[in-house]
Amino acid sequence: MGVDFFPLWNSLRIAGISTIAIFFLGIFAAYYISRVPRAVKGLLDVMLTIPLVLPPTVVGYLLLRVLGPKRVIGSWFMETFGLRLTMTWWSAVFATSAVIFPLMYRTARGAFESFDETLDAAGKTLGLSNTYIFWRVRMPCCRQGILAGTVLSFARALGEYGATSMIAGYTPGRTATVSTTVYQLWRTNQDDQAFQWVMINLAISAVVLLVMNLLEEKQRKGGWACAAAGRY
Repeated sequence: MGVDFFPLWNSLRIAGISTIAIFFLGIFAAYYISRVPRAVKGLLDVMLTIPLVLPPTVVGYLLLRVLGPKRVIGSWFMETFGLRLTMTWWSAVFATSAVIFPLMYRTARGAFESFDETLDAAGKTLGLSNTYIFWRVRMPCCRQGILAGTVLSFARALGEYGATSMIAGYTPGRTATVSTTVYQLWRTNQDDQAFQWVMINLAISAVVLLVMNLLEEKQRKGGWACAAAGRY
């Protein structure tokens, strides 16, 4: 019997959507929080980073408390739109986004905080808008760090298990992901098939790590550009 590749497709779909969502949310939060006073920054940083240190099962449990069909938000969506926010494939998007958001946020914030603000000031003296400076000056200078954070977030999303299994469960052909499939196959003593999925996951992870290494190498070689721009 051939291998059912739905878990791989579903994992890529969930990881892709989650990464796109937190790419913009992470950059938005990192940009504005990097510019607030230190005391406020510390409080907001704790709130946004805490999913990084919580066990994924705890994150999943908290999401169930919010999105469950008997909770306020979950019941409202069910009554208004007829949508169930748990035990569906898109439920895993919520869980995965919550887990990987701190990775994108902290990486982007570090990139923004290392940006030479004299470039921002120079742009303003030339009459450039904040939007233009952000996209045409700040982002190009910080792009390597942001890209590395994006790749790392995608890799983490692809391997997410704890929060995903709690809020989306495991239903073959509907909510199954690579991680939940490996666990279910192992639990039912189907070691050969579990090993196949493990090898697929290892191959994808190796490619992701290779991409990260290439980005870091490119960042080291190209990091002089913005520094040189700041001197002139």
